[in-house]
Amino acid sequence: MRSRAESLEFALLGLLKESSLHGYELRKRLKAIFGPFRALSFSVLYPQLKRMLDAGLIIQLEVPKGGKSKRVRIVYSISQKGISKFDELTQGAAELGLDDDNFEVSVAFFGPTSTRNRLRILEGRQRRLKEKAEILKADLDKSAVGLDKYLLEWRRHSLETAEREIAWLDQMIRSERKN
Repeated sequence: MRSRAESLEFALLGLLKESSLHGYELRKRLKAIFGPFRALSFSVLYPQLKRMLDAGLIIQLEVPKGGKSKRVRIVYSISQKGISKFDELTQGAAELGLDDDNFEVSVAFFGPTSTRNRLRILEGRQRRLKEKAEILKADLDKSAVGLDKYLLEWRRHSLETAEREIAWLDQMIRSERKN
């Protein structure tokens, strides 16, 4: 997924493959996937749903709210074309889940992803982080000319964070290989 819109589309297809949902419930579940630090407003969600409707990936149903209300609730469901697209995305997910935002979404839908592709995603993410860690190590090994102590500490923290995730990825990869 090269963009946030593609990441959002993947997440929406995954959620709708599990069950039909209305906009508020979709937003709530997306917030659980993307985490508390990535804002997802309705002004982002509904245009994405409209694009997916226009592309035939999802369908929209009007369902009575029930009770005394005569209003209807708009519920979204995945279409057959959407199921095919989601399945295609999970099979090609290794290229999708290497950066921070997309990795999180890929992990959220590891269940329907094949073991082979889960391994490709985990190993790709691990390679990316090892490259980042090497760059940070080289930068820290150089003289810190021009860096104040706070920026230097931030770089150390970034390296430690990358190393912790690499260790976690090692465990995940070993676990996937055992299965």
